[in-house]
Amino acid sequence: MPQPAETGAITEYHAHVYYDAVSRDRAAALRAWVESRFTVRMGRWHDVPVGPHPCAMYQIAFAPDQFPALAPFLMLNRQGLTILLHPESGRPRDDHTLHAAWMGEMLPLKTDILRETDAG
Repeated sequence: MPQPAETGAITEYHAHVYYDAVSRDRAAALRAWVESRFTVRMGRWHDVPVGPHPCAMYQIAFAPDQFPALAPFLMLNRQGLTILLHPESGRPRDDHTLHAAWMGEMLPLKTDILRETDAG
């Protein structure tokens, strides 16, 4: 039987907030709410697909100590937006797939471009 993964490997979390032209105002409101309440690093607006993400999005990066308050805040205030929440544990492909949690619709990621590990 495999051993459980150690959560100490998680260095931070990323929340990817997906939007389109119709929902961009809601995404902007959520972004402002998060920035005013939490210690996070906000990523740029990407109005076109970037990396493994299939549509427009921005990223919220945050430390593990923010998770207990920020994750529920996103759950209750996502305003119908889809959010991918995942750990950063040094295994990008697994973190975006096996270890990820979706709020809203589960979108198809381009996983073939994700590395197996951060090493190398």
